[in-house]
Amino acid sequence: MKVFRVPRLIDGTGAAPLEGAAILVEGDRIVAVGRQADIGVPEGAELIEREGVTAIPGLIDAHVHLAYSGIPHSRAFRAELGELSYPAIALRAAGYARDTLRAGFTSVRDMHAPGGTIIDLRDAIEAGAVEGPRIKACGLGLSVTGGHMDQPGWADHSAFTDLTLPCDGPEGFRLGLRKQLKRGADFIKINACVGARKDPAVPYRQEMTDAEIEAVCTEAHALGLKVASHTSGGSGLLAAVRLGVDTIEHGHFADDEILDLMAERGTVLIPTFLVNERNFEFTPEEQGISPAGWRWLKAARAAKWDLMPRAKARGIAIVAGSDTGFMLEHGKRNAEEITLLVKGGLSPMEALVAATSAAADAIEVEAGRLAPGLYADIVLVAGDPVDDIAILEEPSKLEVFKGGRAVAAAA
Repeated sequence: MKVFRVPRLIDGTGAAPLEGAAILVEGDRIVAVGRQADIGVPEGAELIEREGVTAIPGLIDAHVHLAYSGIPHSRAFRAELGELSYPAIALRAAGYARDTLRAGFTSVRDMHAPGGTIIDLRDAIEAGAVEGPRIKACGLGLSVTGGHMDQPGWADHSAFTDLTLPCDGPEGFRLGLRKQLKRGADFIKINACVGARKDPAVPYRQEMTDAEIEAVCTEAHALGLKVASHTSGGSGLLAAVRLGVDTIEHGHFADDEILDLMAERGTVLIPTFLVNERNFEFTPEEQGISPAGWRWLKAARAAKWDLMPRAKARGIAIVAGSDTGFMLEHGKRNAEEITLLVKGGLSPMEALVAATSAAADAIEVEAGRLAPGLYADIVLVAGDPVDDIAILEEPSKLEVFKGGRAVAAAA
């Protein structure tokens, strides 16, 4: 049994901070949260007492790619997964997972990885074989043949096994879903629509048919699985919301009709600001981006900033997801997404909710709140993130506990 005694506690629900707080932990779960005078220190309990800190729930990043390294150049990004064996990808991902945990993220949702690598990493972490955050993994994302997650461009003689999962037609997508469930997926990812770069006036294109989207959502929900979708805008994004997708990833060009429907359906938005901003830390040449692609990135960036106040005004649940692994190194920058949510119009407390309780609900993990019965995933912040949200970007200012156990500090 352990007792954490801190001057200030933010429980992740959006409630006002609790001063002079204590958390009672037994095993890996929280038993009680309250004032120090009420909790006390039970006989035999280990006392963990800190001055000048704020206790918050372990942070959650709801959109990562642990199989990816963050290489910015598009051709190098493609090549690395063709050059590495799946065991090598999994071993490298174990290091990325450790770095992510040490940066204060005690849970993540992985949004596509080849060969079941991150499903296996999830299981290894749960078994205690390696150190890392709690992982929810989809396995392979489902995409139409030649679509966003089955992109063309490989030589005719190239052949890969389980690098992507192309599906076609409602039955094809049902089969793809069942294959990922058999492999151990926690949820299903699809790619309903993609960015289109030919016509700047129409920067999105529906990729899956309505029937395909509906088949996945119906089958997944019948099996108790949530569905996440990569989206850009237009009819594909509208269909994804209308047909039952649970979380919308990116959603750059969501119009008011789409946002109204999201609010009505309770669809979650994960805007992934950080990856959009990251594009502008490099030249088009450094990324291997064409002039048309560069125009699209600029339009998507402007649309994303316009999206946030409209989504917030409708009460849409907004969740933090960085897209780390794609253009971004793991652990080092995940928390910048929380800062960008504040820049986009959330209050610091609302941004903390987006990275804790709202994220926990979206990815279905028993964490994200400092409350009895949940995992004792706790971060002690040297300062007050409500006063300075960017402090979460500094691992040296964070003391991380997962399941009540101290995590080694970042190097």
